[in-house]
Amino acid sequence: MSIWNDLARHQRATETRDIHQLLTDARRAEAFSVQAGEMRFDYSKTNIDDAGRALLVKLAEEAGLVETRAAMFGGANINQTEGRAVLHTALRAADDAVIEVEGENVMPELLAIRARAYAFAEDLRGGRFVGQGGPITDVVNIGIGGSDLGPAMATLALAPYHDGPRLHYVSNVDGAHIADTLKGLNPETTLVIVASKTFTTIETMTNARTARDWMAERVTDPGAQFAAVSTALEKTAEFGIAPERVFGFADWVGGRYSVWGPIGLGLMIAIGADGFDAFLAGARAMDAHFLEAPLDQNMPVLLALVGIWHNQLCGYATRAVLPYDQRLARLPAYLQQLEMESNGKRVDMDGRDLERQSGPVVWGEPGTNGQHAFYQLIHQGTRIVPCEFLLAAKGHEPALAHQHRLLAANCLAQSEALLRGRSLDEARAIMAAKGLEGAELERQARHRVFAGNRPSTTLIYPLLTPFVLGQIIALYEHRVFVEGVVLGINSFDQWGVELGKELATALGPLLEGADASDKDPSTQALIAFVRSHQD
Repeated sequence: MSIWNDLARHQRATETRDIHQLLTDARRAEAFSVQAGEMRFDYSKTNIDDAGRALLVKLAEEAGLVETRAAMFGGANINQTEGRAVLHTALRAADDAVIEVEGENVMPELLAIRARAYAFAEDLRGGRFVGQGGPITDVVNIGIGGSDLGPAMATLALAPYHDGPRLHYVSNVDGAHIADTLKGLNPETTLVIVASKTFTTIETMTNARTARDWMAERVTDPGAQFAAVSTALEKTAEFGIAPERVFGFADWVGGRYSVWGPIGLGLMIAIGADGFDAFLAGARAMDAHFLEAPLDQNMPVLLALVGIWHNQLCGYATRAVLPYDQRLARLPAYLQQLEMESNGKRVDMDGRDLERQSGPVVWGEPGTNGQHAFYQLIHQGTRIVPCEFLLAAKGHEPALAHQHRLLAANCLAQSEALLRGRSLDEARAIMAAKGLEGAELERQARHRVFAGNRPSTTLIYPLLTPFVLGQIIALYEHRVFVEGVVLGINSFDQWGVELGKELATALGPLLEGADASDKDPSTQALIAFVRSHQD
């Protein structure tokens, strides 16, 4: 597309420009920010100018973003490699919405499943559903990938709103995870949720059987204290789970997009139906903004286009997500899956090799811990890492407001430092003030130079509430969708996950002693090492 060439030329023509100089225009901060409700996205500390933004918006238009967005919300089969609709948005749609898939309105069934899940959660929270030793005190959610990352992240994020049983999440097949989680819990007052659509996911089912064995040591009927998020009713029944405690979801809801439905059962139990409704309402508000706002004032679109500018045009291969909110500690890991599983592709919709890079490497850690770890590389390293800061204007602890002000000061200071840097002359003046001179002054000054001119964005909101968390997650979901459309890839399949699963299944017997001669020499040697150290 010629628009890519136009963008590449514009990027090359402006790449040495000082972002700080762009901000000498007092209008820029407002012109390069966008509001969605009370949430504000500031991308003024990037090297994108009016012309660059116009070209990026044109790129999205020419890629068919408006049409594909309508197709997704309308229930079309936009997941073309699997022949499926992509309708996680239906999970949070208004109760009176009509959303059809192949001519059938899916909303009545979605609402019925949600009502059942709410009723179960409220019965458990209210002590009407009890364990074989009394009211449920702890809930263990066993899943992996999208059946774990989303609900685990959201449950931690909304800790101030917990008024139900304690929630625990197990995902790793490493026995240490399930063992450490169950240690100290009472089987008689613990509920276990097994989240696996097919009830065959090997990591999840291995952990589920371990949990059932643990519960059976103290409980007469372990199955009575299990629930499942699955569509495999025969398998859940074989496991001992009654059908009224099984909650399914359609195949047009991808795992990493599924926190809005029964996969969020643990979150429902933690914060209650009202809290979960507010969570859905926040996402629904972001959906409305995404559908209605002009592209050049559309928060998900602009977040995506900034990412396209940095990755595909500037060549910055990674993206740091830096929430200045300890309760968003799991957000970077959640976004790793959302972005890298969705847009980590090498071919386009037609199966042709991509002409440019696909999605970036996404990583991060909450501030302020990261400042004392990897920010050194971000500030003075040779690679440029675009940073995405997230910050609440206030925290949930009024008595600790002074600490939140310090947190906010650190966040804003980091984006300013990335922007401004420190020149050699400034560093020399600092060293001279310390009494250094001559060659030693010069040597020490050079260690204190910051290149600056490093891009960042800031997403800022009043307070991390269920509504705001819903907005944030939906924002990033739509960002991934927009990037996928612009790059011409399918963001909703994940074939790259399958090969490792297949090989792991085949390798299991080899570790138990089966013939491994058809494996490569490296794998054979590693198998032999493991065998030699097994009991």
